[in-house]
Amino acid sequence: MRRMAELDPPPDVLAVVRRVRALGATTRADLGRSLGVGRGVVNQRLGILRELGLVEEGGVRSSSGGRAPRELRFRAAAGHVLVAELDALSFAAGVSDLTGEIVAQEEHAVDLADGPVAVLDRLGAVWEQLCARSGVPADRVWGIGLGVPGPVEFASGRPTAPPIMPGWDGYDVRGHLAGRFAVPVWVDNEVNLEALGEARAGSGVGVADMVFVKLGVGIGSGVISGSRLHRGAQGAAGDIGHVAVVEHDEPCRCGNAGCLEVVAGGGALVRQAMERAAAEAGPHLTSTIAATASLEIADIVTAAAQGDQLALDLLTRSARLVGSTLASLVNFFNPSRLVIGGGLVEGSDLVLSTIREVVYGRSLPLATRSLAIGRSTLGPTAGLVGAAAMAVDELLADRRFHAWAPHRSPYGRPEIASLS
Repeated sequence: MRRMAELDPPPDVLAVVRRVRALGATTRADLGRSLGVGRGVVNQRLGILRELGLVEEGGVRSSSGGRAPRELRFRAAAGHVLVAELDALSFAAGVSDLTGEIVAQEEHAVDLADGPVAVLDRLGAVWEQLCARSGVPADRVWGIGLGVPGPVEFASGRPTAPPIMPGWDGYDVRGHLAGRFAVPVWVDNEVNLEALGEARAGSGVGVADMVFVKLGVGIGSGVISGSRLHRGAQGAAGDIGHVAVVEHDEPCRCGNAGCLEVVAGGGALVRQAMERAAAEAGPHLTSTIAATASLEIADIVTAAAQGDQLALDLLTRSARLVGSTLASLVNFFNPSRLVIGGGLVEGSDLVLSTIREVVYGRSLPLATRSLAIGRSTLGPTAGLVGAAAMAVDELLADRRFHAWAPHRSPYGRPEIASLS
């Protein structure tokens, strides 16, 4: 067998591993036909991929005549990825195999206002505990995928003027985590990763053009175009929360006024409910405020389900504003699916049905001819699944793959994340 340092995969070996990964299970004959190469080339490329640990043989398929073919599979356990999604007051952290299967995960309270060093050090400690519990040694970690609740310059992994992340602007998140784990790191907006998760394993599987919309404390979206996550030139694509709602002038944390998020997001509804509760709230909201002196999104959703008129009015108004914005997006982008997630829609048929009504009513007939609008099926795990998919996608990008493949592992080579 060749020594690891001598392993020099030819450029077309990536086409083979990507095809095996995409199909889940295939055969040598199917690979040859789909890639347009002979059996000898397929076998030679598979030999290299077996040395890298990326492909393994599975069961034997039934024969249609002649020798029964043996299945080939992408080897999920070749390496692992550390994944996480940060929110303003918590984070979800996990360990994933190379297919995006989350093998361990936990959620922890944290305040992003404590700053990047404190939060990332806490996250790193949780990842180390999860790896120890799951039996994943440090050198079997191949990369890190992280989602944060703000704009990210994807090429550098640095948050850029994030409204709810004080002290994080321009911070070298990639460098901080790479210094601790010695692996390549990728950082993106958390809604982008939720969109990617839904596209790979949720409501968007098999859909080439999709928009994922998150209705939580804030409002954001991720765009799948031609089966790929569309980030735009710098990584800011999909930020519909800061589309202007012209009849409103409420100041937004981004520095502008009248943004969709500040008039229709969950945080806005909580504020509006608290302001109007004394005169208009029903017994559920009144008793919740009396007991806790506060409200959460779930309280408004529950009150609406119990017939509270203030909660119903707030959710309906929010859904109509969101639906109107999405109708413009549908006319512009013409997706075949809108996937809606987040706390405002998870427990409310009212929000989803109102959004559907407005989108179908305000969009062009051709743009809605094949448009489906539905809920997220992955829920709170979408961001972790998407973070794993992002990291593995980047590890299998041309220049990065050929930078680590001669060494058989990306561990110890964090610099490859900066390769374009």
